[in-house]
Amino acid sequence: MIITRSPLRISLGGGGTDLPSYYRKHSGFLIAAAIDKYVYITLHQTFQPGLIIKYSKMEQVREVAEVQHPIIREALRMAGITDPSLEITSMADIPAGTGLGSSGSFTTAILKALHAYRKNIVHPQALAEQACQIEIEHLKEPVGKQDQYIAAYGGLTCFQFLPNGHVEAAPLKIDSETLYNLEDNLLLFFTGYSRSAGSILKEQDDKSKQSNKEMTDNLHFIKELGYQSLEALEVGDLQKFGELMNLHWEHKKKRSGGMSNGDIDNWYALARDNGAIGGKLIGAGGGGFLMFYANDKTRLRRALTQAGLREVRFRFDFEGTKVVIQ
Repeated sequence: MIITRSPLRISLGGGGTDLPSYYRKHSGFLIAAAIDKYVYITLHQTFQPGLIIKYSKMEQVREVAEVQHPIIREALRMAGITDPSLEITSMADIPAGTGLGSSGSFTTAILKALHAYRKNIVHPQALAEQACQIEIEHLKEPVGKQDQYIAAYGGLTCFQFLPNGHVEAAPLKIDSETLYNLEDNLLLFFTGYSRSAGSILKEQDDKSKQSNKEMTDNLHFIKELGYQSLEALEVGDLQKFGELMNLHWEHKKKRSGGMSNGDIDNWYALARDNGAIGGKLIGAGGGGFLMFYANDKTRLRRALTQAGLREVRFRFDFEGTKVVIQ
């Protein structure tokens, strides 16, 4: 029995500049943090030929080519599994489609499990790049590289996305007091909406490929906010960081008409009136989780809970994708 887990993530600055359509021309930069909410994969060798795969559906097939789940199928191929006798099950702490990078976490978790099964040692950089290869190159998903990389590395990590496709990762240089205050004062609330990021990201991706000036200028500005957020976090100015989050959200909304809606706008305004310095919708937009930075957490919690939102409390994860049991 092999069990792996891969953390979900939140973005702390620069989100959206990790799409190939942008960074291949302009380079990208963002800061992401892994959190202690996970995707789990269990892998068990059976005595019968074929594959039993359990997720929101159940598949029982003889050959890898027959697997319907695209990520699992491509991961099995990448790992060189040709004559399988395996049972694979996935579970998650948070539903998919909620903006916390579950697809990237799922891909790194299944790859890590298959590498463990094959007795391979894999570095986080290689694990992340293999996951990106599956999602971006093989499956042609209009996604960036943030989710796979932060899931593989864990921690609070800064990523440079270079035009040649290489990704440079470095830990955020943040002191312990700032780290603890940041962890305590960031709050996540589920909007009740789940959505596929594909349509919103495709709109951004298409406009970037077309060198749309408005989209390009928006992402340039978001990248600059990412660098400013880096500076604010490293000097311990969390008030400034919260204000930058608010500015980020105001510009992020301009990237797509589907980024927000009336309910989200009302909840955001309510949060700002009740102690939130800044915030944003995590992920591509359209639903999922609202994240806020607030000094007055009690008032914010009370207001948004009374408005019907559910808070999900979290801590940062510093282990990344790992084998839990082997």
